[in-house]
Amino acid sequence: MAGVARVYISIGSNVDRERYVTAALDALAAWFQKLTISPVYDSEAVGFDGSPFLNLVVGVDTDLSVAELSRRFKQLEADNGRRRDVPKFSARTLDLDILTYGDAVGRVDGVELPRGEILKNAFVLRPLADIAPDDVHPVCGKAYGQLWREYSTGQKLRPVDFNWQGRQISSSAG
Repeated sequence: MAGVARVYISIGSNVDRERYVTAALDALAAWFQKLTISPVYDSEAVGFDGSPFLNLVVGVDTDLSVAELSRRFKQLEADNGRRRDVPKFSARTLDLDILTYGDAVGRVDGVELPRGEILKNAFVLRPLADIAPDDVHPVCGKAYGQLWREYSTGQKLRPVDFNWQGRQISSSAG
Protein backbone atom coordinates (compact mmCIF):
# COMPACT_ATOMS: atom_id res chain seq x y z
CA MET A 1 0.00 0.00 0.00
CA ALA A 2 2.01 2.93 -1.25
CA GLY A 3 1.35 6.54 -0.43
CA VAL A 4 -0.07 8.20 2.63
CA ALA A 5 -3.07 6.68 4.39
CA ARG A 6 -5.39 8.14 7.01
CA VAL A 7 -5.28 5.75 9.94
CA TYR A 8 -7.54 5.73 12.98
CA ILE A 9 -6.17 4.14 16.15
CA SER A 10 -8.07 3.29 19.31
CA ILE A 11 -6.32 3.69 22.65
CA GLY A 12 -7.56 2.14 25.87
CA SER A 13 -6.29 1.61 29.40
CA ASN A 14 -7.81 0.53 32.69
CA VAL A 15 -4.62 0.33 34.79
CA ASP A 16 -3.02 3.64 35.86
CA ARG A 17 -5.09 5.06 33.02
CA GLU A 18 -3.85 8.63 32.70
CA ARG A 19 -0.21 7.54 32.76
CA TYR A 20 -0.56 5.01 29.97
CA VAL A 21 -2.85 7.08 27.73
CA THR A 22 -0.32 9.91 28.04
CA ALA A 23 2.53 7.52 27.13
CA ALA A 24 0.61 6.39 24.04
CA LEU A 25 -0.10 9.97 22.93
CA ASP A 26 3.54 10.95 23.49
CA ALA A 27 4.75 8.04 21.33
CA LEU A 28 2.22 8.71 18.57
CA ALA A 29 3.16 12.41 18.52
CA ALA A 30 6.84 11.49 18.21
CA TRP A 31 6.09 9.15 15.28
CA PHE A 32 3.47 11.17 13.41
CA GLN A 33 3.77 14.80 14.60
CA LYS A 34 0.19 15.81 13.80
CA LEU A 35 -2.51 13.97 15.72
CA THR A 36 -6.27 14.35 15.49
CA ILE A 37 -7.40 13.45 19.02
CA SER A 38 -10.94 12.62 20.11
CA PRO A 39 -12.35 13.44 23.52
CA VAL A 40 -11.35 10.91 26.19
CA TYR A 41 -14.14 8.74 27.58
CA ASP A 42 -14.57 6.77 30.76
CA SER A 43 -16.23 3.48 29.84
CA GLU A 44 -17.15 0.32 31.64
CA ALA A 45 -15.17 -2.81 30.86
CA VAL A 46 -16.84 -4.87 28.10
CA GLY A 47 -16.47 -8.64 28.05
CA PHE A 48 -15.15 -8.97 31.63
CA ASP A 49 -15.54 -7.56 35.13
CA GLY A 50 -12.88 -4.93 35.52
CA SER A 51 -12.09 -1.35 36.32
CA PRO A 52 -13.43 1.28 33.91
CA PHE A 53 -11.31 2.16 30.90
CA LEU A 54 -10.20 5.43 29.44
CA ASN A 55 -10.78 5.26 25.68
CA LEU A 56 -10.10 7.59 22.79
CA VAL A 57 -9.37 7.52 19.08
CA VAL A 58 -6.47 9.22 17.32
CA GLY A 59 -6.21 9.93 13.61
CA VAL A 60 -2.84 10.12 11.83
CA ASP A 61 -1.58 10.31 8.27
CA THR A 62 1.23 7.87 7.55
CA ASP A 63 3.09 6.06 4.84
CA LEU A 64 4.01 3.25 7.24
CA SER A 65 2.58 -0.16 6.36
CA VAL A 66 -0.05 -1.91 8.47
CA ALA A 67 2.64 -4.44 9.44
CA GLU A 68 5.00 -1.68 10.66
CA LEU A 69 2.23 0.11 12.56
CA SER A 70 1.17 -3.15 14.19
CA ARG A 71 4.76 -3.95 15.16
CA ARG A 72 5.27 -0.49 16.68
CA PHE A 73 2.00 -0.64 18.60
CA LYS A 74 2.75 -4.10 20.03
CA GLN A 75 6.20 -2.86 21.11
CA LEU A 76 4.70 0.27 22.67
CA GLU A 77 2.19 -1.86 24.57
CA ALA A 78 4.99 -4.16 25.78
CA ASP A 79 7.19 -1.19 26.76
CA ASN A 80 4.29 0.01 28.90
CA GLY A 81 3.74 -3.26 30.76
CA ARG A 82 1.10 -4.90 28.55
CA ARG A 83 1.11 -8.62 29.19
CA ARG A 84 0.14 -11.15 26.55
CA ASP A 85 0.15 -14.17 28.90
CA VAL A 86 -3.22 -13.30 30.45
CA PRO A 87 -6.78 -13.89 29.20
CA LYS A 88 -7.82 -11.74 26.22
CA PHE A 89 -10.54 -10.01 28.23
CA SER A 90 -8.63 -8.69 31.23
CA ALA A 91 -7.21 -5.50 32.69
CA ARG A 92 -4.54 -3.83 30.57
CA THR A 93 -2.10 -1.01 30.92
CA LEU A 94 -2.32 -0.09 27.27
CA ASP A 95 -4.23 -1.32 24.25
CA LEU A 96 -3.72 0.17 20.78
CA ASP A 97 -5.68 -1.09 17.80
CA ILE A 98 -5.65 -0.05 14.15
CA LEU A 99 -9.32 0.68 13.39
CA THR A 100 -8.98 1.71 9.76
CA TYR A 101 -6.16 2.12 7.27
CA GLY A 102 -7.43 4.31 4.46
CA ASP A 103 -10.18 2.38 2.71
CA ALA A 104 -8.49 -1.01 3.20
CA VAL A 105 -10.87 -3.92 3.64
CA GLY A 106 -9.97 -7.47 4.64
CA ARG A 107 -6.94 -9.02 6.28
CA VAL A 108 -3.87 -6.84 5.75
CA ASP A 109 -0.57 -7.97 7.29
CA GLY A 110 -2.53 -10.05 9.81
CA VAL A 111 -4.83 -7.19 10.83
CA GLU A 112 -8.56 -7.28 10.06
CA LEU A 113 -9.64 -3.97 8.50
CA PRO A 114 -11.77 -2.16 9.29
CA ARG A 115 -11.77 -3.44 12.87
CA GLY A 116 -15.07 -5.07 13.84
CA GLU A 117 -15.23 -3.20 17.14
CA ILE A 118 -16.13 0.01 15.29
CA LEU A 119 -19.68 -1.23 14.79
CA LYS A 120 -19.94 -3.07 18.12
CA ASN A 121 -18.50 -0.89 20.87
CA ALA A 122 -19.55 2.61 21.88
CA PHE A 123 -16.06 3.28 23.27
CA VAL A 124 -14.69 2.92 19.73
CA LEU A 125 -17.51 4.31 17.58
CA ARG A 126 -18.26 7.47 19.56
CA PRO A 127 -14.72 8.88 19.68
CA LEU A 128 -14.27 7.93 16.00
CA ALA A 129 -17.51 9.74 15.14
CA ASP A 130 -16.28 12.75 17.16
CA ILE A 131 -13.19 13.26 14.99
CA ALA A 132 -14.33 11.77 11.66
CA PRO A 133 -18.13 12.22 11.49
CA ASP A 134 -18.17 12.44 7.69
CA ASP A 135 -15.67 9.68 6.97
CA VAL A 136 -17.38 6.58 5.60
CA HIS A 137 -17.00 3.05 6.97
CA PRO A 138 -15.45 1.17 4.02
CA VAL A 139 -17.73 -1.85 4.39
CA CYS A 140 -21.18 -0.65 5.45
CA GLY A 141 -20.92 2.62 3.50
CA LYS A 142 -22.29 4.85 6.26
CA ALA A 143 -20.56 7.85 7.81
CA TYR A 144 -19.30 7.36 11.38
CA GLY A 145 -21.46 10.26 12.59
CA GLN A 146 -24.55 8.56 11.19
CA LEU A 147 -23.50 5.19 12.64
CA TRP A 148 -23.16 6.82 16.08
CA ARG A 149 -26.58 8.51 15.82
CA GLU A 150 -28.11 5.10 14.97
CA TYR A 151 -26.15 3.23 17.64
CA SER A 152 -27.94 1.87 20.69
CA THR A 153 -26.69 -0.46 23.39
CA GLY A 154 -26.48 -0.19 27.13
CA GLN A 155 -22.77 0.69 27.01
CA LYS A 156 -22.15 3.74 29.16
CA LEU A 157 -19.61 6.39 28.20
CA ARG A 158 -18.87 9.70 29.77
CA PRO A 159 -16.39 12.32 28.64
CA VAL A 160 -13.67 13.11 31.17
CA ASP A 161 -11.26 15.97 31.77
CA PHE A 162 -7.92 15.05 30.25
CA ASN A 163 -4.84 17.19 29.76
CA TRP A 164 -1.91 16.33 27.54
CA GLN A 165 1.22 18.37 26.85
CA GLY A 166 -0.15 21.29 28.82
CA ARG A 167 -3.48 21.58 27.05
CA GLN A 168 -6.92 20.23 27.70
CA ILE A 169 -7.84 17.72 25.01
CA SER A 170 -11.04 16.54 26.67
CA SER A 171 -13.64 18.00 29.00
CA SER A 172 -16.20 16.32 31.24
CA ALA A 173 -18.58 19.09 30.14
CA GLY A 174 -18.77 17.22 26.82
